Amino acid sequence: MTGFSETPPIEPIVPKHHLRLLDDGQLNDLKQATLTILDQVGFHCPSEKALRIYADYGGQVDFENQLVRLAPELVEKAMSQAPRFYTMAARSPEHDINLDGTATYCATDGCGIETIDFATRARRNSQKEDVAKMARVSDYLSSIAFYWPIVSAQDFPETAPLHELQASFENTVKHIQTETVMDEVMAWHAVDMATVVAGDKQKLRQRPVLSSLICTISPLAQDKGGLESALVFAEAGLPVGFMSMANVGSTGPATIAGTIVEADAEIIAALVLIQLAFPGAPVYHSLMPGIMHPRTGAYLATTWEGSAIYAYGTEIAHHWGVPTLAGVFGTDGQVPGWQSAAEAASSLMMCVLCGADTGAGLGLLEGCMLLYPEALVLDSDIYHRVRIEAGGLDTSQEMLALDVIRRVGPRGNYLSQKHTRTHMRKRQFSDLVAQLLPDGSMRDPIEVAREKVEYILNHHYPQPLEPEKRRELERILQQAEKDLVQA
Repeated sequence: MTGFSETPPIEPIVPKHHLRLLDDGQLNDLKQATLTILDQVGFHCPSEKALRIYADYGGQVDFENQLVRLAPELVEKAMSQAPRFYTMAARSPEHDINLDGTATYCATDGCGIETIDFATRARRNSQKEDVAKMARVSDYLSSIAFYWPIVSAQDFPETAPLHELQASFENTVKHIQTETVMDEVMAWHAVDMATVVAGDKQKLRQRPVLSSLICTISPLAQDKGGLESALVFAEAGLPVGFMSMANVGSTGPATIAGTIVEADAEIIAALVLIQLAFPGAPVYHSLMPGIMHPRTGAYLATTWEGSAIYAYGTEIAHHWGVPTLAGVFGTDGQVPGWQSAAEAASSLMMCVLCGADTGAGLGLLEGCMLLYPEALVLDSDIYHRVRIEAGGLDTSQEMLALDVIRRVGPRGNYLSQKHTRTHMRKRQFSDLVAQLLPDGSMRDPIEVAREKVEYILNHHYPQPLEPEKRRELERILQQAEKDLVQA
C-alpha cells in the first residue's frame, strides 16, 4: 500500500531498577484511611443508575440525598476482581501497549482550549484540525505510545468529544484515550466509532482500540454523565480509568496525605462501581492532585512538593492491584522554557522509577490549557533523556571494553578502533541541541523544535482508515448531531 508513512515503533521507558517512596506501613495507612472515608463519610453520586448498582450489591445508599457509603469488605471484594495487567490495543497491532508491569508508556496531555497557531503564531481557540495535526505529530514520535486528543474541537461545541475521536482515529494508528466523553449517549456513539475501527464488537472486546478517562468531582463526589459513560465503555470491554484532581487546601485538606486519601477514595468509589457492574473489567487509577497557591487561590499543577504526589499515586494504585495513569509532565509555565523543562523531567523520572504503567502530560502549558505545537517535540526530547537514563548501565564485557583499553594503552587513541566505530554509531543524541550556525553559535532548540513539527506535518501521513470506515465514522457523527444537538 502506498501514499502513507510508516509509523516508527514505540520506545517505552523500561527502567533497570525501581524505587519505593512509600513503605508498606504507609501504603496500608493510606488504604485504611480510604476505606474509612468510604465507610463512614461516603460520597455524593447523582446517577440513579449507579445508585441502584451500589444498592444491589450491598452499598448503603441514601437515594433522596444521593449519598453512598461502602463497607470495607465490599470495597476489598470488588477491587480484588480488577485485573492488574491487560493490553490497550492500537489500530496497528505493532503499536499495542501491553501493560505487564515492565515499562512506562506515555501519552500527550489534553484537553487544552487554546493553541499557538501553527502558521501565524497567534494565540487562538483550538479546533478539530489542531487535534488532527497533533495526532499526526504524535504518530511520528516514538515517545508517544497513545494519544489523548490534545486540544478541544471548539468548532463543534456540542459534539466536540466525538469529533476529537474522529480526528484522532483518522490521523494516528496508535491507541486513543478520550478524557472528554462524559455523557451516556455520547459514550454509545464513541463505542460505535471504536467498533467501526476495530471491525466488530467482538474484535473490539478482544482488541480495545479506545479507552476512557473520567474525572471525579472533589471533594468526594462523582459526575453523573461520567459514571454513566464509564459503564457504557466497561460493558463494551474498553478500559476505563478515574482521575481525581483534588486541590490541596481548597477541594482537599491542606496536607498532602489528607488530599491523597480523599482523592483515592473518589477514585476507588468509582472503580468499585465498575467492578460491581462488570467484574473483571479493565480499569486504571489516576491520582493527579494540584496544590492551591496560598495567596492567590490559583491552581498549581506543579510545585516543589507536587511532583512526588504523582509517584505516590503510582504506588497506591499498585497497592490496590490496578494499573496507573500517572502525571508525568504538566507545567504551569506559560511558554516553553526553563520552568516547563524542570517540572517535566523530575515528575517523569520519579513516576518511571516507581513503576508507572502509563502516564500523560506531554505537550501543553499553562496548567494543561495551552498548546505550543513545538512543546510536544521538546517534551519528547526530555522523555528520551529519561528513557535512556532509567535504562541503567550495561556492564557486560563488551561494554567494559577491557580488550580495547589494553590495545590502546596509555596515551593512545580510540578513534582507530573498530569497537569505537561500532559503538559510536549506537550512541543516541538529541536532534534539538548542538546544531551549529555558520558563525559557530548554537541554534535555539525551541526554533529547531518548531521546524521539526513543520517537517512532520509536511512529510508524515499515517496509514489511513479504510474509506468505508471513514464513511461510517462520518455517519455516526451525523447521527450524534441529531441525538445530542437537536434533542
